[in-house]
Amino acid sequence: MASGSDRVLSGDSAAGELPLKVDVPVDEESTAAFSIATLLSSLSSLDYVVLVVVLLGSVVFVFNWWKSRTPPPSTAGKLTVIPNNTQSQGKTSGFVDKMKASGKNVVVFYGSQTGTAEEFATRLSKDTKRFGLKGMSADPEEYDMEDIPKLKEIENSLVIFCVATYGEGDPTDNAQELFDWLQTGDADLTGVNYAVFALGNKTYEHFNSFGKLVDTKMEAMGATRVFEIGLGDDDANIEDDFITWKDRFWPAVCEHFNLEQNGVEENSRQFKLVIPENVVEEKIFHGEPARLNSLKTQRPPFDAKNPFLATITAKRELHVGGDRGCLHIEIDITGSKLRYDSGDHVAIFPANDSALVEKLGELLGRNLDDVFSLVNLDEDSSKKHPFPCPCSYRTALTYYVDITTPVRTHILKELADYAADPVEKDKLLFMASRTEEGKAAYQEWVIKDCRHIVAILEDLPSVKPPPDHLCEMLPRLQARYYSISSSPKLFPTSIHITAVIVDYETPTGRRNQGVATSWLKKKDLGVNAPPPTVPIFVRRSQFRLPFKSQTPVIMIGPGTGVAPFRGFVQERDLLRRDGKPVGDTILYFGCRKRAEDFIYRDEMEEYMNRGTLSKFYTAFSRDSPEKIYVQHLLKDNADEVWSILERGGHLYVCGDARNMARDVHNVILDICQTRGNMSETEALAFIKKLESQRRYSADVWS
Repeated sequence: MASGSDRVLSGDSAAGELPLKVDVPVDEESTAAFSIATLLSSLSSLDYVVLVVVLLGSVVFVFNWWKSRTPPPSTAGKLTVIPNNTQSQGKTSGFVDKMKASGKNVVVFYGSQTGTAEEFATRLSKDTKRFGLKGMSADPEEYDMEDIPKLKEIENSLVIFCVATYGEGDPTDNAQELFDWLQTGDADLTGVNYAVFALGNKTYEHFNSFGKLVDTKMEAMGATRVFEIGLGDDDANIEDDFITWKDRFWPAVCEHFNLEQNGVEENSRQFKLVIPENVVEEKIFHGEPARLNSLKTQRPPFDAKNPFLATITAKRELHVGGDRGCLHIEIDITGSKLRYDSGDHVAIFPANDSALVEKLGELLGRNLDDVFSLVNLDEDSSKKHPFPCPCSYRTALTYYVDITTPVRTHILKELADYAADPVEKDKLLFMASRTEEGKAAYQEWVIKDCRHIVAILEDLPSVKPPPDHLCEMLPRLQARYYSISSSPKLFPTSIHITAVIVDYETPTGRRNQGVATSWLKKKDLGVNAPPPTVPIFVRRSQFRLPFKSQTPVIMIGPGTGVAPFRGFVQERDLLRRDGKPVGDTILYFGCRKRAEDFIYRDEMEEYMNRGTLSKFYTAFSRDSPEKIYVQHLLKDNADEVWSILERGGHLYVCGDARNMARDVHNVILDICQTRGNMSETEALAFIKKLESQRRYSADVWS
């Protein structure tokens, strides 16, 4: 999805009330003071004694009440309930002091949006003990980055940054403070050792730009680069990129610090299993992302750690034929204080398919209703649990653990420990190996065949990992982001979503379905059923209409890429009907077949009839012998496109980053050269300028 921060803007105070202010005239204040003095002078000695006794009694009562509300210290056999990895409120103590106290000398900071960077950071921190070091992974959001210069006080200290680039070259939400600190660039990092592994996707223009920024800024402030930056590409095989970099990185660390490897790489657990005793139902998590009972007791502000439980008020199928589906969903946000603008994103916390969860329970031989907790073996870590604990295995596998993504090689290696059949064990270890043959086997058997954990355990029946270890191994189930397809000017208490249903058959004959879309599809809006709900929050975006409504715009959105432009057009239509001047509004839309997947056709044709849409260009790739896409129409209209840009117009692209967005970029580059009489270098510079001015914006995904 496109760039944007997970922030919710609200003009209301947290309490929802304005502070009370009373202005008292001077003469009334004097009268009040005089009255109090008169009252005190009229009290007898006995009155004073009674007053003191009452005050003392009140103090004792308040003290006992407060003491009764303070939880007693935990004892053996008791489980302290701590939500997720968000136990601390605000910053924890300085990470350097924590490292000194626990004898650690390596810290791995992760900037993670989907969990991959955090996973890699954890694996690096585990690796440290093989080289006589002691590491910790850390969320930069929880610590003051100003402490980084103090690392030089620890012998053989090293800071590693495992950071992803998000959207249009942005840092992830949890790395924003790291980004801000780097931008100041005024720290003296002489004597600080560092390394960077960056995570990105080559289909995006700003490939790994945040990781590259971290690398160059650290060096500019005097830090010593221990090893070259690693560039992970999620469009190819980021797992292979990481392992290849890691295998070269650790020998460089050993050479830099004059260390020797003192252990072989082994599977080690980060969390231990704890079975809670006599835990009451009210203390068990049931799918909340962080705060216990947050989905029952709703308190704003609502964000990624505290989503709003919104009601689905409408749902309909947008396709009228073919073998694919596309949902239009409307979500009520009344009373949430959530605010959004056209172009923002809504995040939905989905649930895994119940049938898949049941199957996994059967394969593991575990009662899914058993309650458990996973507690960090490192008592100094701020992340006490991998997900909210205690909870049942059913809850963990439904809401917290990703069971549908093809597993990474390090998980195959850990699964091999639980294979009773030597052949199956060797197969797992071979695919987890770093040989070219092993990598090819992994690519074929896991990636190409789309095998998730359930399929692997079905196909390798002797592999029986403990369910608690499996829950630790698998990545966290992430929220799904959708471009909002409505305008708050028209729908202030409703958010609209446009989502293609993911449903396909794998080469092994299994049926794989998208987690969120299949879950949303099953939401029943029947008359006799309670209205379905979904946990959501709003993520702000820079994908915005021009401030001046007279500014002309070109919007390019094939398929569900039209979603944010539906909100844009709604907004401009409302302005036009209010008598405001509205500039040229041009929309390019493409799909496979006019008769099947031409979504929002009636709406857009009505906007054309009203005059809100100046031009509406459509491309139907399967309706003609030669496939026609939006980029072809854009090239045909080169003169019009250049005219819009010359008049200060804005260009928007939403949809597939790998093909469509790249092809559109190339067409715009060609138009700048041919119509603007520019060289390729000049045209590229011109497009960069458009992007910096937010006149060429992209909301794309791979």
